[in-house]
Amino acid sequence: MKKSKAISADYADGRRLRAKSGQDLICVNPFNLRTRVSLCTALVVLLGGCSMMPDYQRPVAPVPAAWPDTAKPHGIRAMPDWQVYFPDPRLQALIAAALKNNRDLRIATARIAEARAQYGIQQADRLPNVSLDASRNASLSPASTSFTGRPFQAQRYDVKVSLVSFELDFWGRVSSLNAAAKASYFSTEAAQRSFRLSLIADVANAYLSVLELSERVQLASATVQGRAEMRELVVRRRDAGVSSELDALLSEGEYQAALADKANLQRQQAAAENLLALLVGEMPVQLPEGRSLDRQGITPDLIAGLPGEVLLQRPDVLAAEQRLIAANANIGAARAAFLPRISLTGSMGTASRQLSGLFGAGSDAWSFQPALTLPLFDAGRNSANLDVAEARKVVAVAEYEKTLQQAFREVADLLSARDSLANQLAAGQAQAHAQRQRQALVDARYQSGIANHLELLDAQRDAYNAGQGELQIRRAQLVAATQLYKALAGEVAENK
Repeated sequence: MKKSKAISADYADGRRLRAKSGQDLICVNPFNLRTRVSLCTALVVLLGGCSMMPDYQRPVAPVPAAWPDTAKPHGIRAMPDWQVYFPDPRLQALIAAALKNNRDLRIATARIAEARAQYGIQQADRLPNVSLDASRNASLSPASTSFTGRPFQAQRYDVKVSLVSFELDFWGRVSSLNAAAKASYFSTEAAQRSFRLSLIADVANAYLSVLELSERVQLASATVQGRAEMRELVVRRRDAGVSSELDALLSEGEYQAALADKANLQRQQAAAENLLALLVGEMPVQLPEGRSLDRQGITPDLIAGLPGEVLLQRPDVLAAEQRLIAANANIGAARAAFLPRISLTGSMGTASRQLSGLFGAGSDAWSFQPALTLPLFDAGRNSANLDVAEARKVVAVAEYEKTLQQAFREVADLLSARDSLANQLAAGQAQAHAQRQRQALVDARYQSGIANHLELLDAQRDAYNAGQGELQIRRAQLVAATQLYKALAGEVAENK
């Protein structure tokens, strides 16, 4: 009798018993709450680890392993922050104002907040939603509808803690959607960094355009003044019978051409200033003194690493890869849609007909409503969704590879342009110097009556064009250096 009682106690506690055969038996009391909770927890942990999402593997970069021979990097230092790379104080103030006031950057920043919030919403689905509810229900039934023939009045008070439709993520559907939302958030953040780099480069390019056109307008103004003086001189020489009417007409034509060129350059300068104001968003009231075009001090000899190391840190490449990761995660969610979905809904609290008895003895109330959904026939909807997810991943892979190829081409072109423009600028400076010397020599010969008027006009025209060309090449060289910052600054420099 004592042995029977001991076995019953062991059975109730779920302990291990040893039978006469020597085998171990596990006796589980299905009404033991601790045992049920432990088994359910173990089952959720075991099945929650399942995932239908494919393992992500980064595609091999479809770019050469080394830079082209025409685009060999000079230095081995990383790209610095923009305050160091652009030393002009006025340009620094303009970039700082643009980073603060540019409306497109504000939109891009708000997109990050939106993506972060979407990720938070999706992440919340991985945890149960618990709420505290309190309610009072009162009703009155007229005598004509009552079984007793008398009016019937009823009321009920409820206070409960509710669990609302919590999905047990057996197959990783919710975790796949969470991974996709997380990748989308990272993609938006990387895209914002890419836009920030573009904004810095655009402000610098617009500022350099304003400087170039300002100096070209100054050169054109000096040319107009010089040709006006020449026109007066030729007119006096014509009146004195030294020069012909043809020389006077030529001088007039060159003077009017210089006026037209100056007006065209002033129009371009105004457009460049308007573009700069648009990029900055709100121009500062006071700006520090700036530097001339030849004193900008922007040096592009700052690059390190092989293409694979450099390009994978670009924000646009990072954004494309995160979009690929999101597409890969969506495949897992689409696959999990074919499998059963289990959700739990329940509540626990107290209920009473009177408010005073709401928390009294015998007022406990609970409900538990598990639901199992197994798709049987959906007219091919789940299969089509899976096909869509897989097709979007193929598109994301192609876009990622295309982004890498475009990034490689952009950097290679800029590295090649850096050396070519340096040589071109040196030649342009030498040409402008030679043409100015030639103009001075021809002018002296013309004053002495050795050279004719046509020779003088040709020398003046060539010197003017050479001076304008030198300014254009210098700006092109600085723009290439600015674009190199955008192409190579990457994530590290932007987070300084």
